[in-house]
Amino acid sequence: MEQRLVIGIFSRGIINIPHIEVFLDSAICQMTPLNSSIKTLQGIAVWGYRPSAKKPTKYAMKHQLPVIRLEDGFIRSVGLGVDGESPLSIVIDHHSIYYDANQPSELELMIQDVALNTPHYPAAEKSIEFICQHNLSKYNHAPEFTENIPSSKPKILILDQTLNDMGIQYGNADSASFKAMLDAAMAENPNHEIWLKTHPDVLTGKKQGYFTNVMIDYPQIRCITDNVSPLSLLKHVEKVYTVTSQMGFEALLLGKQVITFGQPWYAGWGLTDDRHPHAERLSTRRGTSTLLNLFSAAYFRYCRYINPATGQIGHLFDVMKYIVLVKQHRISRAGSLCAPGLSLWKKTILHSYLKTPSNRVSFKQPNTDSTACVVWGTRGEKRWKSQCELLDIPIWRMEDGFLRSVGLGSDLNMPLSLVLDKTGIYYDSSRASDLENILNTLTLSTSERERAVSLRKYIVESKLSKYNVGNAFTLNLQEINQRVILVPGQVEDDASILTGSPMIQSNETLLASVRTENPDAFIIYKPHPDVLSGNRKGHISAERMTRLADMVATDADIIDCITVADEVHTMTSLSGFEALLHGKKVTCYGQPFYSGWGLTIDKIQNSRRVNRLTINELLFGAYALYPTYIHPKSLRVISVEEAIYWLKSKPRKQSMLLNSKFGWIQRQFRKLFFLAKTLIK
Repeated sequence: MEQRLVIGIFSRGIINIPHIEVFLDSAICQMTPLNSSIKTLQGIAVWGYRPSAKKPTKYAMKHQLPVIRLEDGFIRSVGLGVDGESPLSIVIDHHSIYYDANQPSELELMIQDVALNTPHYPAAEKSIEFICQHNLSKYNHAPEFTENIPSSKPKILILDQTLNDMGIQYGNADSASFKAMLDAAMAENPNHEIWLKTHPDVLTGKKQGYFTNVMIDYPQIRCITDNVSPLSLLKHVEKVYTVTSQMGFEALLLGKQVITFGQPWYAGWGLTDDRHPHAERLSTRRGTSTLLNLFSAAYFRYCRYINPATGQIGHLFDVMKYIVLVKQHRISRAGSLCAPGLSLWKKTILHSYLKTPSNRVSFKQPNTDSTACVVWGTRGEKRWKSQCELLDIPIWRMEDGFLRSVGLGSDLNMPLSLVLDKTGIYYDSSRASDLENILNTLTLSTSERERAVSLRKYIVESKLSKYNVGNAFTLNLQEINQRVILVPGQVEDDASILTGSPMIQSNETLLASVRTENPDAFIIYKPHPDVLSGNRKGHISAERMTRLADMVATDADIIDCITVADEVHTMTSLSGFEALLHGKKVTCYGQPFYSGWGLTIDKIQNSRRVNRLTINELLFGAYALYPTYIHPKSLRVISVEEAIYWLKSKPRKQSMLLNSKFGWIQRQFRKLFFLAKTLIK
């Protein structure tokens, strides 16, 4: 067995970084007065050039051990490090550190090694496109800069930084550099609007900046004090003036002109207008490079990443996709949210899906301080609508997602996904919803189309459905030699029937209609699992089922039923969409979310749905963009791919017949168990 390297660490802060051993690819040893002479050490790790690094550095020099300097990566996390958010990327430098302009860092040497960077160029191009599309930066907690800017004047941006930051000191800059930058920006841009961006750490009140009183001395400058996404702000300006800020490099990614007054890691390569007194000396040492080369070296070779799903070494794309997911989740839930009138069980569910590090969630009635009132479906909306209108508070609706659980929701199984809809709700066809708006404007990128193809493949191959319950079901099609139609039963008092199926609202009426219109077909009727379990309304008598259907698949797995069918006829059942995924012909007697896009035979038309979609596009919008997925154990936000992986890893549950006494007793114990868990929480 290969013996791992051992890295000594004096700092408890570094020791406590989650996954630090994975980042270092080494075992770690906490250095104390009692174990400070360990002979098996291969190096001492410190955090950049912080004052706390001086003592460990002296120890390393004394014992002739290499010093390994660590710093946050360039795409670090969703929230701020000063707020306790763990890093998803770290840089590890065995020479110096990237912001030290006085000597070549490992990053500088990597940039000069073009041959090793070149293989990363294709991925780098995609990464830059992704970063610019999603406005990704070092920290990603802030909302987009969406202000309407009426002025036609061109704009420049001046970047403030935190006082005495190591990147300024080792970038050979000081307060005079900031004064020179400000003076130059003012003198060189008389016809421009001049904006100044405050650093995020200054906005939190935890650090100071260099331009605290700039508005008094320069009233014509507009200070951007709102906490906004850096790239979303950079997109509005022509030029960027900086000392050593990482935003300068992000401006380069957007194609902006960048003027530097310090010596950041991206200066001196011929990509920036460098005004530092010793700029020529640095340029001579560094040489020239392309932006793609800089990015490849810095983001692919220099940075190390953690895959948030596994806790193991990951890739830049693992981190970026996760950050986008969590960022969207947090921003969509910002403010003070109230969720009144819920059961203990629903409170537990909604708290997991609504609470973020920066918002407030209560289960009290709405008041004047509420940003929004979150309710369960249309029934909750009806109950709280008048009160919210009186307070002028918007109502947001939540419901189960389309890949929900292994087991029924009515049996109190924790949902893997929920939807949060601020416009309507997907099953209410009488009005628009967030999902409908997504689908009406959907245009997938190349990578999203590839994801959609994979998603469909995984779902179909894994035989996944909403609840993933039921027993195996087969049918000898050669013996039947008829067109097979599957009619999935539904819960008749379900809101999707009441709001989405105005013509037919009962299982018996649907089944009778299908039989009348298809007298020669072999009809399979599949009762809904919630109805079958005795939890919900929608039962058809045995006599009527026998008369109208050729076969009743009482406790069958819905995907097995879809597999043997040629067609699926439904009011609004999700089974219709699952059938589309499996390439089946689907007729809709109501207006489910998947009708009206050119993929189904629709008995009722919906004039609002004007886009024509492929099944993969519809799948991506409905399953990847619309719901939120929460891991049942870690309670962290996950992607639809992770949700599928989790569902695949769980054994399917067998169906419990309505007349099964043991099944009924088992369900009651399950309910008591989950209610107890809810109360404990």
